Amino acid sequence: MPNVDDLLRMAVEKGASDLHLKAGSPPTIRVHTRLIILRDMERLDAKTCFELAASMCDEENLQRLRKGQELDFAYSLSGVGRFRVNVFYQRSSVEMAFRYVSVERPSFEELGLPQVVENLAEEPRGLVLVTGTAGSGKTTTLAAMIDHINKTRDGHIVTIEDPIEVLHRDEKSLITQREIGIDTESYGTALRYVVRQDPDVILIGEMRDEETVRAALTAAEVGNLVLSTLHTIDATETINRIIDFFPPYQQKQVRLMLAATLKGIISMRLLPKVGGGLVPAVEVMVNTGTTKEYISNEEETIKIKEAIEEGDYYGMQSFDQSLLDLYQQKLITLEDAIAMSAHAHDFKLKIQQLGPLDEEDFLPL
Repeated sequence: MPNVDDLLRMAVEKGASDLHLKAGSPPTIRVHTRLIILRDMERLDAKTCFELAASMCDEENLQRLRKGQELDFAYSLSGVGRFRVNVFYQRSSVEMAFRYVSVERPSFEELGLPQVVENLAEEPRGLVLVTGTAGSGKTTTLAAMIDHINKTRDGHIVTIEDPIEVLHRDEKSLITQREIGIDTESYGTALRYVVRQDPDVILIGEMRDEETVRAALTAAEVGNLVLSTLHTIDATETINRIIDFFPPYQQKQVRLMLAATLKGIISMRLLPKVGGGLVPAVEVMVNTGTTKEYISNEEETIKIKEAIEEGDYYGMQSFDQSLLDLYQQKLITLEDAIAMSAHAHDFKLKIQQLGPLDEEDFLPL
């Protein structure tokens, strides 16, 4: 039977961000967004998949696995890193998905993030959100922000995560990391008491529901810096998603709270990098007087994108502006830039305004 540690080590050595183990298929990895079935390896059977999952489980999770329940936990491999693990059943057999979390702590510059992300990490209070789809770099960005705060600020950082993905050691700050299901019952329970734990910075792994969002807004309102994530694609959708967590009769009040406490929204998308690897396209909204008005007024929220595109003085940038910059730096191909742009036709016009294209680029309108 293959060994989980050996499979994970192999996946990382191949540069994979994800590893999938499924009955009836060989191990499968994701490298730079591409899914690769390792056809030179043996197919896994149902018994092997169950035993591999069981080898990582404590007694409580083993009982849940035997009952057919899904599991979500972190797994550490010495000298390699940590992995976010999801174990679930499909067609009556166990399947596993592993996401690699690097042990390295790259800087904002090494991650390709704009200076404004560091500026937002240095806010003394308020709400900062990092958004994007799964695998877009949210966890890595938040880890870099926590690491920067830890190195530059005297304070108490409390993280509430499900599960804990990146381990932090105390430097200038005291860091308390709490895991759902182990250190606390739920996000709701942890957030009910977190303001009594003398925090300066609170990291909420994900804002999942009305209770979590309300607690985050309240914590930011009383003077903490609150960092969290949402699975949304841009700033406008993020604002609307937060408001939609609440019943209609509360939405105006929530808009006012959000306008008052929000410091910024960082939205992430990863693209293939020319020469190999990945590079982030980043939309950044900084909450200015103008965006406060747009958040407060439902009819004007749609104008947030326009405010972002005109807000370069504050460090703001839209996805299309980020893509344009990455293309000019020759970090991404024209094809990938156009595919990821919000409006392909408008983006092509902006590209044309830059001047003559490289010979390998062709731009039909």
